[in-house]
Amino acid sequence: MILELRNIEKSFGEKQVLQGISLKAEGGQAFGLLGRNGAGKTTTIRILMDVFPPNRGEILLDGRPIDYHKVSLGYLPEERGLYPKKPIGQQLVYFAQLKGMKHSEAVTATRRWLERLGMGEYEKKRLDTLSKGNQQKIQLITALAHNPDIIVLDEPFSGLDPVNAGLLKDVVKEQIQQGKIVLFSSHQMNYIEEFCQNIAILNQGKIAISGNLEHIKRSYPRDRLTIFSPQYQEILSHLGSRCQLIQPGELLLHLDRPDQKQEVMGNLVTHYDIDRVQVYEPSLNDIFVEYAGDHV
Repeated sequence: MILELRNIEKSFGEKQVLQGISLKAEGGQAFGLLGRNGAGKTTTIRILMDVFPPNRGEILLDGRPIDYHKVSLGYLPEERGLYPKKPIGQQLVYFAQLKGMKHSEAVTATRRWLERLGMGEYEKKRLDTLSKGNQQKIQLITALAHNPDIIVLDEPFSGLDPVNAGLLKDVVKEQIQQGKIVLFSSHQMNYIEEFCQNIAILNQGKIAISGNLEHIKRSYPRDRLTIFSPQYQEILSHLGSRCQLIQPGELLLHLDRPDQKQEVMGNLVTHYDIDRVQVYEPSLNDIFVEYAGDHV
C-alpha cells in the first residue's frame, strides 16, 4: 500500500492552517510526522482520518482516492478518549464494533489484545482504577483490535515506563512487519529515529523538510568527527580551538575539509587511546530544531 497526501490545504475562517502539504507513506514502513505545537500535525491527521475534509488537495491510496468504506484506520490520539467509569472490556468491544467488527469478533479480538499486553486480569475493571501507563495500553487496543490497514500513533509512548515502552515497541514492529502503514507523531525523537525511515517536519502549515532520514543526515557536510577517548583532555589540549568538549570522554573535532577525515582518524588512533571515532551526523533532534524553528 502507498498512502499519499497531495497538496492538502485547510483554512479555519481567515486562518490558513495547512498550505500545500504533500507526503507519501508506504506499507511495511513507519513514517514520522513532526512539528512544533501549532505546526499543523493534528489538522493533517484529522483530514487523513476523515474527521473533516480539506479545502483543497486529495488523499490517495495506491494511486486512487481513498475509500473510507473499504480502508480501515486505527488512531491512538494524544488526548485520550475512553470512559473512566466503564468496564474496560465492555468499552473495548464497543469501540471495535464501531469499527465494523461483529460482537463475537470484537470480544475475541479484545481478549486477545488484553492478554498480549498483559492486561487480561483488568477486563472487568474500570478504566480509572488503572495507572496512566496501563490506561495508555488500553487506548492502544482501541486503535488495533479491528486490525486496521493504516495506523496513526500520536505520542504513543507518553506515560509509559521502560518495560511497557518496550512492549509497545514490539507491538508496533509487528504491525510494520505485517505490511501496515504506520504514521508516528511524537516529540520523542529517539522513537522516531528508531522506527521511521522517512519523515516530514511541518512548520507553520508547510513541509519544511521531508524524505529518507538517513539521506537527510548524510546531506550535511561530513567535516566533523566525534571522538570517544579516556585521553580526551590531552586531545583537547593538543588540538585546541578545533576541538570541542561535548562531555567527559567525548569530543567534537572540526576538520578543515571533509576529505581529511581518514588521515585525521589514523593519526588519532596512532597517538591516543581511542575507544571510538566516527563522522559526526546530526541527530533528528538537531534537524528538528533547525527546520521547526521560527526562523524557517
